[in-house]
Amino acid sequence: MGASNLEILAYEDTPLGVLCLRRRELLNEPGTLVTEVTLNHEFLMSSYHTDSERILATQALEMNTGKDLKVLVGGLGLGYTAAEALKSDRVSQVDVIEFLPQVKEWLEQGLIPLSETLNQDTRLSVLQGDVYRYLFENPKKHYDLILIDVDHSPDDNLDGANALFYTVEGLKAARKHLNPGGVMAIWSYAESSPFVDALQAVFGQVKVKPVTFNNRSINNEAFTDWLFFVTISP
Repeated sequence: MGASNLEILAYEDTPLGVLCLRRRELLNEPGTLVTEVTLNHEFLMSSYHTDSERILATQALEMNTGKDLKVLVGGLGLGYTAAEALKSDRVSQVDVIEFLPQVKEWLEQGLIPLSETLNQDTRLSVLQGDVYRYLFENPKKHYDLILIDVDHSPDDNLDGANALFYTVEGLKAARKHLNPGGVMAIWSYAESSPFVDALQAVFGQVKVKPVTFNNRSINNEAFTDWLFFVTISP
């Protein structure tokens, strides 16, 4: 790793700003390597704490007990949500739509921790595009699970154009892409009462699941991510 204890795997300009993929050894846990992503030099995600990304998939799978499930994942990130969905033998297809081509290339080049697992699974398809724009369009296909992990929160978007998704209008458009019994789940680092209200207006009942963890890489400080789940009655 060198004296800096930090290895830059990729550093490139994107429409959203400077994107960096890096790997480092935790000073407080020698031998533990973590892969991290920053955007405009601000922390975005890490391979160290992935509970909420994985629970986004496992909770949605618990809510839909069907078989031959088709899954749409908005945002590849480091791949933990897609990988968790693929662990289920009830899932027959996972389509990922990733906005940044650089992130898709990291997977293809084997730069992220789950590259080998994901690249070997023939049920996975990763497309470069805007998942929100896709959900605003008339459905080309329908899904049993739609898992969204793109923005920081409904009120803190990576791109201003994303805000429409979190409104009644945007959610009504997204709903059309779900099969009967389908589940939609959205990741957030914060609560959002306006978003819950919009979800209730479109779907009815909303399940909000907080996921709290102690970040041992930041003074063991407690953080809580928030997951929102809705379903369409079969």
